[in-house]
Amino acid sequence: MKYLEKFLAWGGIRKDIICLVLSGIALVLSLAGFSIGPADLAWAAIILCGIPIILEAFIGLVTAFDIKADVLVSIALIASVIIGEDFAAGEVAFIMQLGALLEDVTVARARAGIEKLVHLTPRTARRLLGEREEMIDAQEVRVGDMLRVNPGETVPVDGVICAGITSINEAVMTGESLPVDKSPGDEVQSGTVNLFGSFDMKASRVGEDSSIQRMIRLVQSADAGKARIVGIADRWATWIVVIALSAAVLTGIFTGEIIRAVTILVVFCPCALVLATPTAIMAAIGNATKHGFLVREGDALERLAGVSFMAFDKTGTLTFGNPKVVSVCAFQKDGKKIISEERLYRWTASVEGRSEHPLGKAVLKCYKNDMGNSETGSLPGITDFVMCPGRGVSGCVEGHRILAGNQELLNEHGVELSLEMTKLSQPYMDEGCTVIYVALDGVYSGFLALADTLRPEAASLVRRLQENGVLPMLLTGDNEKAAGHIAREIGIREVHFQCRPEDKLSWIDKYQEQKRHVCMIGDGINDAPALKKAYVGIAMGGAGSDIAVEAADIALVDDEIYELSHLLALSHRMMLTIKCNLTFSMTLNFIAIVLAITGILNPVIGALVHNAGSVLVIINSALLLKWKKRTRR
Repeated sequence: MKYLEKFLAWGGIRKDIICLVLSGIALVLSLAGFSIGPADLAWAAIILCGIPIILEAFIGLVTAFDIKADVLVSIALIASVIIGEDFAAGEVAFIMQLGALLEDVTVARARAGIEKLVHLTPRTARRLLGEREEMIDAQEVRVGDMLRVNPGETVPVDGVICAGITSINEAVMTGESLPVDKSPGDEVQSGTVNLFGSFDMKASRVGEDSSIQRMIRLVQSADAGKARIVGIADRWATWIVVIALSAAVLTGIFTGEIIRAVTILVVFCPCALVLATPTAIMAAIGNATKHGFLVREGDALERLAGVSFMAFDKTGTLTFGNPKVVSVCAFQKDGKKIISEERLYRWTASVEGRSEHPLGKAVLKCYKNDMGNSETGSLPGITDFVMCPGRGVSGCVEGHRILAGNQELLNEHGVELSLEMTKLSQPYMDEGCTVIYVALDGVYSGFLALADTLRPEAASLVRRLQENGVLPMLLTGDNEKAAGHIAREIGIREVHFQCRPEDKLSWIDKYQEQKRHVCMIGDGINDAPALKKAYVGIAMGGAGSDIAVEAADIALVDDEIYELSHLLALSHRMMLTIKCNLTFSMTLNFIAIVLAITGILNPVIGALVHNAGSVLVIINSALLLKWKKRTRR
């Protein structure tokens, strides 16, 4: 049996296309009256398209007693050949293989996501033995080992920092683009990247217990646990076979005409039924492609029509993931500003321009964009530049010493922040902004507030989702204040913050256990398990990571999230088209059976009638290619 299965799998989709092209040519020539000696050219279609159907039906019956639509088709093919209706047999085989090909094309999958996650796993580690370092395989690290991580290296295992100050890029775990400052006593996770300072750490979780390995297992388990939608023809196949065989046998017994019985089998072949779903899906996929979506799972749109919640990651999905300066505030002393906002901004940008920190680069970029080509946009030179990992930067600008960083940096240099000063920055921190405090010549002078910028179409998208009965939800690794601020801005009421990959997975599990299907939209590696687990996963294809895209069912190539409302409406329209196709095909089949029982239809005409129904199904599905929901003005 396994050799038969290998034979059927050989060549894949390319082989099926070649067989269909040759079969189609043979059927056209047969209809025109051409033949090779006594053999009808329709036999080419019977052999190339019919034999694989018969073999698959046989394998399903023998190995698992699985009655699919192929069983009825095989019976009809064999009966048609026995009574000499070769053209009818070839027609049915051709149409059924065309439907199977469409299904194969739409459900083709890519599984490279887990492999790429594995490649993120650190390979080596620096183990400390007294004053000596040794490079070892990361798998050899044991709990309690002392390790050193230099700038630019990936943290090999989970652990706690014992010495050193640094900034860690935790995007792989939290999805947040801004690095997190770390000092002794703070935890670090495997797979995250050390950006600046060197630090020593004590290993706490190693091997299969490490964070990156747990995430790989989450993706694998989420993929295995997702249910697959079964084709409608195969779901109803048992009843179709029973009804068709019963009708054929009874007609043959009562009329005594075997040709009527065979005609019933031919017209009852579920060609239109098989084509009803895949043709609509392919047309809808074509429509979605025009709107910037890459549909990677054939049944993703079918599932999307059934979602109750749409869960969004924040950074890179609802926001651009790039911090921008939203406010520059100069502190007043004795009723006068110590320094003007413009000069504070200019000098801070000068010092931050030497920094490799993402916040420093953001300040420099925003200053240049804000000032444009004006004369004030030119930056002065810097001397005595010092970068303090996990704290900030300092340097001399036009004869003045500038400190720019967090409160710890200012405290270390003896700069005190009064209650009045901190009150000025508190409203920005309440909104989730990152604040850079600035001191001039040892005196606190003001601050810069930076925030991730919201996509302008986010609020209207949320509103349209709510109008369509889908509830938006925020699942983010960001803190409570930042998450709450974004949620209030765009009208999302359900918010879950500080979510690790396993947290997002558990929230989705919780809703889906209640039969409330969730569509997850994300962009980061940390979103991959949730994208796999969700009923439908949609990844931001432009800003998103390759792993997120490959874990998702659908990728939004150009990151234009306002198109999500069109995709949701398209999925509902596609399901309506499928239901219309199914109703039409079943009605046509039953009418044809009545005509076959009364002797009005013979096998050839019966095949033409019900294949004409297949053509109408295809035409109806094709209307989805250019469908667009009318919007109210």
